[in-house]
Amino acid sequence: MKIALIGYGKMGKTIDALAQAAGHEVVLKIDLDNQHEFTKEHLSKADVAIEFSRPETAFSNLQKCLEFGVPVVVGTTGWLEKMDEAKAICAANDGALFWASNFSIGVNVFFAVNRFLAKMMNTQPQYEVRMVETHHTQKLDAPSGTAITLAEGILAEISRKNIWVNAPIEQASQLSIISERVDPAPGTHEIYYESPIDTIEIRHTAHSREGFAQGAIRAAEWLAGKKGVYGMSDLLGF
Repeated sequence: MKIALIGYGKMGKTIDALAQAAGHEVVLKIDLDNQHEFTKEHLSKADVAIEFSRPETAFSNLQKCLEFGVPVVVGTTGWLEKMDEAKAICAANDGALFWASNFSIGVNVFFAVNRFLAKMMNTQPQYEVRMVETHHTQKLDAPSGTAITLAEGILAEISRKNIWVNAPIEQASQLSIISERVDPAPGTHEIYYESPIDTIEIRHTAHSREGFAQGAIRAAEWLAGKKGVYGMSDLLGF
């Protein structure tokens, strides 16, 4: 498989190394210093693009890929207010878009566990639920896309909560997400259910970027030959 990497920071470099180790060919690497190479001619050499850039550039990057006729896997977060527009662009170009807030297989198992636990805790109003997410200081968006996905899972299952806030709660209907940025920290997400008599806690801790990179490569392999908009639930089947 021939891959174009859109964004060549730490994650892009990790994907590059793992993709080549798996026998794939990276035919294009786009970063801040070579934006002039992000053209249809250069991109057409790739079977798929993998986009890990910055929140302010992710949408325009995926738009270019779709308009240039190249399937794109997007791992950048912080741009989701434009997801409906991205889906429309994908449909208009008969393209393929794969987006995930987190490509780690373990995190996606954690998403499923989170929904299952939240469903059970819906009938236990004595427990207050809150979340803490910790990332490295170069993580630009807060809360993280992973934290938002976890929060949406909780809100979908717990009827007494209807909105998340990136702060301590001021109303009982709010779900608190506290964002911490420290180095080094690839990523930790903790969810607490606390009552006067006990605490239930679930946690996922990433030890390196390799899990995210491997998942993105797996998504790129899976996307080949498909049309439409997909996510990790389509890939993993849960």
